[in-house]
Amino acid sequence: MGVQISEIIPKQEIELIELSGKKIAIDAFNTLYQFITIIRDRMTGEPLRDSKGRITSHLSGLFYRTSNFLEAGIKPIFVFDGEPPAFKKKTIQEREQRKKEATEKWAEALKKGEKAITYAQAASRLTDEMIEESKKLLDAMGIPWLQAPSEGEAQCSVMCKKGDVWATGSQDADSLLFGSPRLVKNLSISGRRKIPKKEVYVEIKPEIIELKKVLEALGINQKQLILIGILIGTDYNPGGVKGFGPKRSLELVKENKTLNAVLKKIEWDFDIEAEEVFNFFMEPPTTDKYDFEWKEPNPEKILKFMSGEHDFSRKRIEKGIERLQQNLSKGTQANLKSWFKK
Repeated sequence: MGVQISEIIPKQEIELIELSGKKIAIDAFNTLYQFITIIRDRMTGEPLRDSKGRITSHLSGLFYRTSNFLEAGIKPIFVFDGEPPAFKKKTIQEREQRKKEATEKWAEALKKGEKAITYAQAASRLTDEMIEESKKLLDAMGIPWLQAPSEGEAQCSVMCKKGDVWATGSQDADSLLFGSPRLVKNLSISGRRKIPKKEVYVEIKPEIIELKKVLEALGINQKQLILIGILIGTDYNPGGVKGFGPKRSLELVKENKTLNAVLKKIEWDFDIEAEEVFNFFMEPPTTDKYDFEWKEPNPEKILKFMSGEHDFSRKRIEKGIERLQQNLSKGTQANLKSWFKK
């Protein structure tokens, strides 16, 4: 429900540096997907690849953007998706079909010499191999990560609710449905973004969305926010209920405050029961068995992995490591000791 819900919720633009000292639980799948979608040739749509043909856009994005986080004093924890709920299977199958169609259109556009970036982005796939590579790079950089039992955003949200992290970092607003007190958007992207179908560019800055302010501004409670999400559409009922956008959904849940009351006013045309989706947002599978530790980066491991295994320019990676070490050494020894603590 990410794009649509943003029409009606309050948010605040900030500078990255304003998050200094904050622990952010980052939705790893969402972030890596951004990297493999964005880091491509603007004409052909080709992602970065190493000499063996393996895609490396995610590694480039992860290395440099995480370095930016550390430069700003942010303490990131990357949270990876576990087993999706069984009822998400249809959504995953539909996505895969759309990616297959986009791949065919991408190949066709390349043959015709047309700009293929749009199809290439739609065809982006984040594989198990890419995920394991990302974890390996994070280990070398000294950045903690966590394997969630199910949805990464749900795990980020419960960590935020417990006060173990300051916010969830994701482009998707679903973490608000899971109850995350704060959401930070636009962490993994920066600079200017082109508005679709227009020759207009806008400056992209991080945005903070606070759940308490959202509920107060809309005049609803957490359960009603979940109902709005379900009406608009989630990963579990994509597309939402026909005819319901954010404003109409808000009106409906204000007049009908429970799931049963809402269901009497709509046509539910999904294989999954609405109650099952609602209950999943209320009580998703999560774990409280985690222990974060930020360690000093290992330059040798980073170089071996990025330049030795994946053919990144040794000079550029060395520069990146040097910058990373300089940023960490800016503080006093006491500050550094504090940084590498939980």
